[in-house]
Amino acid sequence: MSLLQDLINLNLSETTDKIIAEYIWIGGSGMDVRSKARTLTGPIKSPKDLPKWNYDGSSTGQAPGEDSEVIIYPQAIFKDPFRRGNNILVMCDTYTPAGEPIPTNKRHNAAKIFSHPEVAAEVPWYGIEQEYTLLQKDVKWPIGWPVGGFPGPQGPYYCGAGADKAFGRDIVDAHYKACLYAGINISGINGEVMPGQWEFQVGPSVGISAGDELWVARYILERITEIAGVALSFDPKPIQMEWNGAGAHTNYSTKSMRNDGGFEVIKKAIDKLGLRHKEHIAAYGEGNERRLTPDDTRPLISIHSYGGMNIIYLLLQGVANRGASIRVGRDTEKAGKGYFEDRRPASNMDPYVVTSMIAETTILWKA
Repeated sequence: MSLLQDLINLNLSETTDKIIAEYIWIGGSGMDVRSKARTLTGPIKSPKDLPKWNYDGSSTGQAPGEDSEVIIYPQAIFKDPFRRGNNILVMCDTYTPAGEPIPTNKRHNAAKIFSHPEVAAEVPWYGIEQEYTLLQKDVKWPIGWPVGGFPGPQGPYYCGAGADKAFGRDIVDAHYKACLYAGINISGINGEVMPGQWEFQVGPSVGISAGDELWVARYILERITEIAGVALSFDPKPIQMEWNGAGAHTNYSTKSMRNDGGFEVIKKAIDKLGLRHKEHIAAYGEGNERRLTPDDTRPLISIHSYGGMNIIYLLLQGVANRGASIRVGRDTEKAGKGYFEDRRPASNMDPYVVTSMIAETTILWKA
């Protein structure tokens, strides 16, 4: 095993200018990250320096067997924390041989929205709180839980420490450092309410980079759990009953929201989100209805106390209310500018879809 590890950890830059580029793309389910590697001459500085490649789409549920070639276009580069050296991870999106985005390519439309002059001028920032659950590989039951049984009730596990409260910290810390090494703007981690459940945060990231960074962070986590022999779940409700669900709360601001007077811009944005509540919920993750409360899944006309004023909104919202669909932090309320948090997205949401949809609704859509 020592020789095997030595070979795995070989520093290629000492003997060759060749590098290994791991091309990553999203498969047919919309949540399965796929990858394969190729040898290139390095170092590589930009996605434009990388060749397009292809794969068998019939094996990923993205093309028929008689016409199975899918072309992958390099879009973003990250340092490879597994091979290290000058080796890289390459986030790609997917096209037909004729150059048309295939239906599961959600990045293509997101990039069009983020390149729109009105959106680009607002420099949209995102911070995504990615929750996930670590499962025992053979029984698909959370780690730290007795097989076929349940741990003590929720309460001590959130941000907890100790062998009876925090399960899988070595995986979580390995992922944290690997993301920092890769160049992902990961801003923190914490244990979640349900034992065996954790969260990492990516951001603040601008525009399309939020989706690129979250997808590569997910890929790195898949690879680390593979090494650890643990299964990774992004199911929004992995355990039924009163156990906590898993979300991907999305924090958002524009330049206008961050500037003086931004609180009024935030309120208008929330009004727009309320008017398109149904469309957003439909796009915010498979099985999300198992996680959300009834108030989250239907438009709700109600009056709430908001910054000392009574304002009518078309969805449940509030200041510092963690049961709300849209939450505005106390600091934003006090400063009169800042960001808000859309708490509706599920843990298995596509960040390209969610981030671009929020920008489209709040900046481009005319109510």
